[in-house]
Amino acid sequence: MAVAGDTSFMAAVNDTDPKSKGKSYSVEIKGSNYNHFLGKKIGDMVDGQFVGEGDQSLLGYQLQITGGSDKTGTPMRSDILGGNRQAVLVSKGTGYKAHKLVKKKGKTYRYTYDGIRKRRYFRGNTINQDTRQLNLKVVESGKKSLVDLLGGGGTSEES
Repeated sequence: MAVAGDTSFMAAVNDTDPKSKGKSYSVEIKGSNYNHFLGKKIGDMVDGQFVGEGDQSLLGYQLQITGGSDKTGTPMRSDILGGNRQAVLVSKGTGYKAHKLVKKKGKTYRYTYDGIRKRRYFRGNTINQDTRQLNLKVVESGKKSLVDLLGGGGTSEES
C-alpha cells in the first residue's frame, strides 16, 4: 500500500535524436500526472504533457514506456503480466546477465555458460503504486528540443 508521500515517479526520458548522442534526462512525475501512468503497461504510448510540470512539460512529444523498477530496485519485465513481484526462472535477458565471476591468480574473469538459468524476482509489466522509476523513450519530438525544456541552464557541449 502506498504512503501519502510516495506518490511520485522518477522518469528517465531518453532522447532518440541522433544529434543528442543518446542523452537522458531525469524528470519527476507527481500529482495528477502520477495518476495518468497508473495501469499503463510497458510498450504503451504516453503523451508528453503528462511528464514534467509547467514550463518543463513535454507538450507535443510522444513517449513510449520501455521499463522501470519498483521501490526495492526490482526491474520490470515486459513478458510478465500484472504488477506483482514474481520469482521467475530466467536465462540471459532483462534483469539477468547469466555469467559467473571466477577468481584465478588474483584476477577476476567473467565466464558465460550456455543454458545457465536462475530464479530471480521481477515486477510485472503494469505500473502500480509500488513503481518508483520509469524509463521513457521519445518516439515523436515536439517543437522545442529536450535540451531547451529539461537541460535548463547547465553546461553546453556545443562550445
